[in-house]
Amino acid sequence: MDQEAVLALFDRQLRRAARPDEPGARVERVGDVVRQVGPGAGWNGVLWSGLDAAGADAAIAEQVRFYRGLGVEAEWKAYGHDLPGDLGARLTAAGFVAEETETLLVAETAGLPLGVAPPDGIRLLPVTEEAQVGLVERVHERAFDSGRSSIGHQVRQQLAHDPGTVPAVVALHGDEPVSAARLELHEGTDFASLWGGGTVPEWRGRGIYRALVAFRVRIAAERGFSYVHVDASSYSRPILERLGFVALGTTTPYVLGAAG
Repeated sequence: MDQEAVLALFDRQLRRAARPDEPGARVERVGDVVRQVGPGAGWNGVLWSGLDAAGADAAIAEQVRFYRGLGVEAEWKAYGHDLPGDLGARLTAAGFVAEETETLLVAETAGLPLGVAPPDGIRLLPVTEEAQVGLVERVHERAFDSGRSSIGHQVRQQLAHDPGTVPAVVALHGDEPVSAARLELHEGTDFASLWGGGTVPEWRGRGIYRALVAFRVRIAAERGFSYVHVDASSYSRPILERLGFVALGTTTPYVLGAAG
């Protein structure tokens, strides 16, 4: 993989030319900032910026005024290669709060193992209808402590917008959901994205996560996507790198509260 070329393609297709992630959302370019305004419980935030040291603080202040004026929480999704080099410190000074830094991982779908089976006693269920979304939410309630998971909203929006796709997969032990993960196919680009992989504590370390990755990558490959991307936690990064993903950088969400 030509890592520099793929990173430039990622920036161009998924950030600078980003499309709304759900019906009712809009993406706007304001100067050197690309941002999304989401409807209702949708996502609000900055997807890309091309700032320099001279104009960065003014551009950041403008986004703070804009989102505070809407009265919504917003996220500035910053990447390690974004300029200026002290962008994170400038965001913090403007009132954003940094969350956990993750690793930007990318792999070519043609080079990933697709035949990874789940462990004995586990079956994988593609989420194709509204009644199954609750299974995904049950997993996330047990797997994550942050309380900020919006996976249910995201999966429902994907089902409503494009019912022909599989927006999520659930791993079941009997009728009990023990792991779940989301898939996003970015039509018109070369990329699919893997999101929200979580396993309940007592089922971790048994190979379920790897099986969920393979299941989703198969779908992306069948739909003609050349690359799969993940914002990986420190837990999932080593698993994904063993499967063939390559680190292209880092990404850190900086969150701005709805009120000052």
